[in-house]
Amino acid sequence: MSETVRPGAVLTIPPGVPFVDRLAALLLAEAGDDPLTLAGMEVLLPNRRACRALADAFLRQSGGRPVLLPRLHPLGDLESDDPADPGDLAPVLPALERRLSLTRLVLAFAAGQDGPPPPPDQAARLATELGRLLDEIAAERLDPAGLDRLVPEDHATHWQVTLRFLAIVTKLWPGILAERGAIDPAERLNHAVAARLAAWAARPPAHPVIAAGTTGSHPAVADLLAAIARLPQGRVILPGLDLGGDAASWDALDPTHPQYGLKALLARIGIDRAAVVPLDGADGPRPDRVRLATEALRPAATCEAWRDLGPVPAEALAGVTRLDAPGPREEAGAIALMLRRALDEEGRTAALVTPDRALARRVADELGRWGIRIDDSAGRPLDLTEPGTFLRLTARMVAERFAPVETLACLKHPLAAGGRSPAGFRALVRRLETAALRGPRPAPGLAGLRRGVEDPALLTLLDDLDLITAPFAAALAAAETDLATLARAHFECAEALADAKDAPGPARLWAGEAGEAAARFAAELTEAAPALGPLAGRHYPALFEELLAGVVVRSAWETHPRLHIWGPLEARLQQPDLLILGGLNEGTWPAAVEADPWMSRPMRAAFGLPPAERRIGLAAHDFVQGFAAAEVVLTRAQRVEGTPTVPSRWLTRLDAVLAAHRQIWPDDGRDWLAWHDRLDRPAAWVRPQPPAPCPPLAARPRRLSVTEIETWMRDPYAIYARHVLGLVALDPIDADPGAADYGSMVHLALERFLRTFPDHLPPDPAAALRAIGAEVFAEAVASPAVWAFWWPRFVAIAGWVAGRETARRPELASSHPELRGALRLAAPAGPFTLVAKADRIDRRHDGSLDLIDYKTGQPPTAREVAAGYAPQLPLEAAIARAGGFADLPAAPPARLLYWRLGGGEPAGEERLAGADAAALAEAALDGLRALIATYDDPATPYPARPHPDYAPRYSDYLHLARVREWSSGGAEE
Repeated sequence: MSETVRPGAVLTIPPGVPFVDRLAALLLAEAGDDPLTLAGMEVLLPNRRACRALADAFLRQSGGRPVLLPRLHPLGDLESDDPADPGDLAPVLPALERRLSLTRLVLAFAAGQDGPPPPPDQAARLATELGRLLDEIAAERLDPAGLDRLVPEDHATHWQVTLRFLAIVTKLWPGILAERGAIDPAERLNHAVAARLAAWAARPPAHPVIAAGTTGSHPAVADLLAAIARLPQGRVILPGLDLGGDAASWDALDPTHPQYGLKALLARIGIDRAAVVPLDGADGPRPDRVRLATEALRPAATCEAWRDLGPVPAEALAGVTRLDAPGPREEAGAIALMLRRALDEEGRTAALVTPDRALARRVADELGRWGIRIDDSAGRPLDLTEPGTFLRLTARMVAERFAPVETLACLKHPLAAGGRSPAGFRALVRRLETAALRGPRPAPGLAGLRRGVEDPALLTLLDDLDLITAPFAAALAAAETDLATLARAHFECAEALADAKDAPGPARLWAGEAGEAAARFAAELTEAAPALGPLAGRHYPALFEELLAGVVVRSAWETHPRLHIWGPLEARLQQPDLLILGGLNEGTWPAAVEADPWMSRPMRAAFGLPPAERRIGLAAHDFVQGFAAAEVVLTRAQRVEGTPTVPSRWLTRLDAVLAAHRQIWPDDGRDWLAWHDRLDRPAAWVRPQPPAPCPPLAARPRRLSVTEIETWMRDPYAIYARHVLGLVALDPIDADPGAADYGSMVHLALERFLRTFPDHLPPDPAAALRAIGAEVFAEAVASPAVWAFWWPRFVAIAGWVAGRETARRPELASSHPELRGALRLAAPAGPFTLVAKADRIDRRHDGSLDLIDYKTGQPPTAREVAAGYAPQLPLEAAIARAGGFADLPAAPPARLLYWRLGGGEPAGEERLAGADAAALAEAALDGLRALIATYDDPATPYPARPHPDYAPRYSDYLHLARVREWSSGGAEE
């Protein structure tokens, strides 16, 4: 092997040239008509996808003619077979086992420190970063003993603790690997490269060796490239080396510059930039565009050269579209439209290039509206697939002891069947939902659900769930167990829950590409579990989700052959007819430089690790490569989740160069946004009218409560929905007791107090009422936070009620809480029954009655009562006057009272509904008769909120009446 680099050994393919196609054409031309010459070549590429892309390029360049391909080897695949036959090297420790082993070290060290140790899922995240640091140390061939030279006393205390931990790890980790007969991936690559270099030194290969498409950011790979450049038939073909930039800028390159990595590689090879041979010219097919990118991204130290930069030629931006979308949804929709339109031209190819996985998933979903399944090189996260989601939900449901939200999310999953047909199982779950899972949270566990269930079919369902989940629940309840036991119990529970009447659970759970990936992960987790050691069962669900999050599923079939979603690395060597660079926001592309949890920047520099900004330089190189494509679209979202975004630094620099010469982007992509907006926009907007249904007399209600009479007056449509359509609002799932529930608890406590002390008050009425209230709260409130919010209010109410009771009892002959009554009225369409449940009726010594309505919210005003819009108390008085309440003889009303029990300041307040109770009762009864007669006319509709000023503050039927649509200020343009 030569000590010097021979001329022509290092070449570059300029930006804008399809890299793999140009490489394939070059090698085919050199092979000529001899197929064995091509087959004798060896080509090293960054990864396996690049190898497949080059194989496809040979097929295109040969016109479909079969050829014997060169030997294609991926440089970036650390588990690939090495041609230097490193068979004596130890295998790489499986990734999951390695991560769990490092997690165990993190937990062991944290246990010896002050304060509580981190939970295993947090330790697993730290272990991922620790593994990355170990790989960096191995890749840079640094001696871990150098950590001792970082002078801990010069750093903050937490950094000193971190350095002590790293010193322990770097000393223990080699022994752990040796015990398991394994090696780190970066170290294995170092050994593999060293073995190959030694073999080449002893016997240089007689065949051509070509390394192409890599920037040599890994030191071992850089050594390999340097050796290839010195081989008799070796060549290194670089992607997009800038040969035309000025020397001052070349000397001033910093790690964030796109050429920084290539400059470092040339220095490692030992060749000057001027000696690199360009293929297809120094600037490629679009020299003006390449020069624009070079100028825009030049180092900050030489940006004064912009002053001498002439106007940007129109050719530089020909074929470039800049699209700034309002948000991610619009950005993804416009990109999907561009990709879809590309298919209208025969043979046209298109690709989205982005590191933003959320954007990639949005685009893939948008393409689904046309039935297009796109190839995404990064795959789908396993935890978002059907089996991955089911496994996560199963663990959560059992760990949370069948809390309502977790239970419904799991049992309504398509894979859940519980030994029944999936449709039959879901029907039972819906019945269980209404019976036990809506409203305030039931007591924990299946026993808590059984308390609210009487249906035998549902009880059988709960018994089956108990059998399925009991072993897993027992494992989760263990104070200390092992990960393998937990994982096996978890997977067996999921399989049993997925068991269907016509298909066994394992066949359903592990089916398809995602199921196979989940099965592989399950097997790997079970096998690697001993590396973690013991843990408490309660930590398993979070740890499982953390470990699952890094697994992806790649689709091998049924994707469109002409559309792709690539990461920046995959796009470096390929160039479709239309290239879309998406997600160009700062923090996304380029990604934000995250703080290293193990070393500060000065520590990294002192230890010899490369700066984290080097990744920005690599991303910048990929951006420039894509920007030089024949037809390119640059997209970004101006806001994400309502927060304004910052354009990528590369866009900002391009904007600055264009603005300096008062130029703008020729195409801003506005049309694509408008077209996407019109996809889901109706051709015309018809303003909806308020609903006013006219049901037949036979369907109209003949029995209403006094509270519903108020609703009938304020919002007739709500009566129609409830009593004609029969629609009843479901309680929220896992609801904390709100204002309405609090009101019910106050009513119940006061009812029990009056029934317990009907004649004489106890010595301390406030204490007695508080004791009764505590019993009521204990029955209804499971959340300590809710108790803490509402209980102080009740304590204040108890004090006010006790004082009011003490003052009132001498005036009263008896008190009657929660009385039910009814009054039958003659009406045009037949008898109408008015019913009531009075909060409290007190009989005075003179025989007259006080009617009291408890209000934990704001009571109606006397004006509303007089106008007839709050008829509840007056109608109750009318029923009492007619003797309609059981066990309460007919008597005239003396006073109609509202007790406002807010628990604030003041805690309570007594208000009169009106001065003349008898007159209010008579007026309310007359108004009710007139209202009944009006609605006994079949032509009278049930309008929604006919008088907005008197409309109820809340209704369960606002969405059904589409109030927001017809009550808005105007029609949408």
